[in-house]
Amino acid sequence: MIRTMKLIAPLLLALALSSCALTKSQTNLPIEATDVMAIAPGDPAERVTELLGAPTEVVQLGRRSAYRYDFTEIKRAGLWLLLVGFFNSDTQQDRVWVFFDEANTVSHVGATLDGDRAEWGMPWSDRDEE
Repeated sequence: MIRTMKLIAPLLLALALSSCALTKSQTNLPIEATDVMAIAPGDPAERVTELLGAPTEVVQLGRRSAYRYDFTEIKRAGLWLLLVGFFNSDTQQDRVWVFFDEANTVSHVGATLDGDRAEWGMPWSDRDEE
């Protein structure tokens, strides 16, 4: 009986000192693809801000300008086993650039919308297999 307790005690201690955690953080609001697709060349800057809100950054390009919009989502997973920790972080981002001509109307728009693709996973998991 005592020998069995000596074997079970370390296992119970390891289980008691183990834990896991999932966290998610976001920067700015998600960017809707339908709002980006509603922007057309020739639209005034006011229309862009009605659809997307205030830009994260305004860049002056001589007499032209560009608005940058960002949304970032980070999902983190962690597992602690006694004194060893395993952690993973996946960061995905939406980024939209709207370029304006000298008359402050849209000349073109570029976008990558991957912010909703962030996933939780452990360091040994391969999320690219799908």
